[in-house]
Amino acid sequence: MTAAAPPRPTHSATGAVEVRPVRSLADLRRFIDLPFRLHAGTPWIPPLRLEQWAFLIQRLNAFFTHGRGTYFLAWRDGEVVGRITAHVDDSYNEFHDARWGLFGFIEFADDPEVVAALLSTAEAWLRGQGADRMVGPMNFTMNDECGVLIEGFHMEPLVRQPWHPPYYQQRLEEAGLEKAVDLLSYWLQVADREKVRPALLRMGRRARESGGVNVRPMRMRHLRRELDAFAEVYNEAWSHNWGYSPLRPADLDAWAMELRLVHSPGWYLVAEKDGETIGMSVTVMNINQVLKKMRGRLLPLGWWYYLRRHHIVDELRVGFLGVKPEHMSTGAGAALYEAQYDVGAVSPLKSGEAGWILENNRAMNKSLEAMSGTIVKRWRMYEKVWGEAA
Repeated sequence: MTAAAPPRPTHSATGAVEVRPVRSLADLRRFIDLPFRLHAGTPWIPPLRLEQWAFLIQRLNAFFTHGRGTYFLAWRDGEVVGRITAHVDDSYNEFHDARWGLFGFIEFADDPEVVAALLSTAEAWLRGQGADRMVGPMNFTMNDECGVLIEGFHMEPLVRQPWHPPYYQQRLEEAGLEKAVDLLSYWLQVADREKVRPALLRMGRRARESGGVNVRPMRMRHLRRELDAFAEVYNEAWSHNWGYSPLRPADLDAWAMELRLVHSPGWYLVAEKDGETIGMSVTVMNINQVLKKMRGRLLPLGWWYYLRRHHIVDELRVGFLGVKPEHMSTGAGAALYEAQYDVGAVSPLKSGEAGWILENNRAMNKSLEAMSGTIVKRWRMYEKVWGEAA
């Protein structure tokens, strides 16, 4: 954690705001560099620039095997003062029989004209793609960074969490965006069973000892195969959640590579019953503790910090925990929670955050309260609806 954010930066405006598509590598560099300039000296943690390049080059990103989009920069007086993406997830729309358009990667100086110009440009592009609403921010899906931070500004973001200064919420709502749903993050101590409600632990033991539920670590040698089973759980357990988009093979290929980079022994868990995978839990090390030292670069010493990540990182993020709906009564979820405390007893990762969690996901919110979780951050998803959908 770090001190509270400094006073928000303001932009001295003279010329008109012009929003133009990203057309060159130089433009993409400006797109990547903007938050480094806007958020210097705040709790924001710089991402690895090389990773940002790989993520934003469309032919390298699995999202664009089932989606399409474009990137924009806002200019004023020859300076980049904002950015945004407009994109469509065809996989989401096909599954939900919907016509959602999405926006993401939004960053801007504290200037209402910049925000209005960015949003109107994204909306115009999405209308041209046949969308009936604009939802976001998502970078590019709900499994990437998403939402605008509205609580927890003084805290550093964990891996795959966005950070924004307080004026972002104000400006976006002034521009006409409306709340869609809030996302919550809970602080957990995963090495302290004393704070867990005994009933949760009893349920987990009963599932293992008499319910036939077995919990084991994922086999890292066969991680990609394990993720096929994870996708079955995910595509059943999360299918009714707001913003859900099915995981496709290309998404799993990319995710397998990412998970190897943030793996800490024991934290990728599988719940099985009668040989069938019925639940999964994926908890990753908070690699942001390393990225903070790397300052966005591999050279000259960034690579050294990454090699020493197991000596640096002591925080975790519980990113996924779910059970197939037809097996909810087995207690597999409680068994996965209990197994996390077993791992926490021997792991250097002792505390961290679980989330995000949809504010209306009563089952998950109750479970985290039973683990003495405390809400420490809140992000807001926004939407603007038009046409027949309004």
